[in-house]
Parts: sequence; C-alpha cells; structure tokens
Amino acid sequence: MGHVPEAVPAPSPAERIVDDVSAFKIAFRRLAAGVSVITTLDPEGRPRGFTATSLASLAAVPPLATFNMARTASTWPAVDAAEHVIIHLLGAANREVAGILSGPQEKRFEGDHWAPGPHGLPLLKNVPAWMLARVVERHHVAGGAVVVVQIEDGGLGGPDDAIVYHERAYFTPSIPA
Repeated sequence: MGHVPEAVPAPSPAERIVDDVSAFKIAFRRLAAGVSVITTLDPEGRPRGFTATSLASLAAVPPLATFNMARTASTWPAVDAAEHVIIHLLGAANREVAGILSGPQEKRFEGDHWAPGPHGLPLLKNVPAWMLARVVERHHVAGGAVVVVQIEDGGLGGPDDAIVYHERAYFTPSIPA
C-alpha cells in the first residue's frame, strides 16, 4: 500500500482572507521578487521610468523578456508610445535608486543617478546590468498591460549582491539556499 498524505488542516479564521483583492495583495507581498527599473522617453523627450518587480525572461532565442504595469501608472503613456526601453537590473547598492524611481514621477530623474544612453534613453549609473530592448507587443489585460520586448544590446556593471522586494521593503538576501 502506498503512502497516504496527511490532510492539510483548514486555515484558522485569522489566516483566512475573505475577498479577492485582499487575498491577492497580501499574498503577493509575501512573494520576494527581483527589482528592476524600466526607463524610456515620453513623446516630448522627457525621461520616464518606474521600479518593477514583474520582469521575466520569455525566450533566449530570440532574446525576449516581459514586464507588467498598470495602465493607470504615470509612466504608462510613455511606455505605450515607446519604441525602445532600457531595463536595469538592480543590486543592493541601488536600493536608494529603487526608491527614487518608485516615488513621485516629477522627482524620478532629479539628480546624477542617470545619464542619456542608447537612443537618448535614460541609463541608470552603477547598475549590475542593463539591456536595451525594443517593444514588440503590448497586451492589455483588465487595467494592466503585459509588455513584450526583444533585447538588442546591453552592458554589465560591477558585481553586486541581489536586491529583492518583499513585504513592501527592499532587502538583500543574506542566507544562501
């Protein structure tokens, strides 16, 4: 006779989340995610960007990636109109920049943490890696969008420890798996 798994106990009332939006928000806060910044220019040539935790590789050949964003986000009009974006992979040394790029849109490019890069797009300084990407598809889903990009170029900075977003804060993992 095979092994019969034990029944999983029902969650206590304190652990149960009753509505869909709360369940989604609370659960995803507990999912640690890598941190990146997506930058582009708006149609008037102003730098725009945002901190993202939704970056994912899609295929190696051709090199495709995706990121998600709300279509109500202040950077959406620029991303919706963009031909190219720069994806910046952040490290522990970029914690402050992650906060700046998730703050008020009008303050995201104040300071010397960036310079014009390929196609004049905002290129963040001192990041572990960056990729120039051409937008190939935008898929509207409910109030959000899945943006598919093809990587065309990139560069490496110095090595750095990872940074993750978890429970509404940025952390550097310290315990190896």
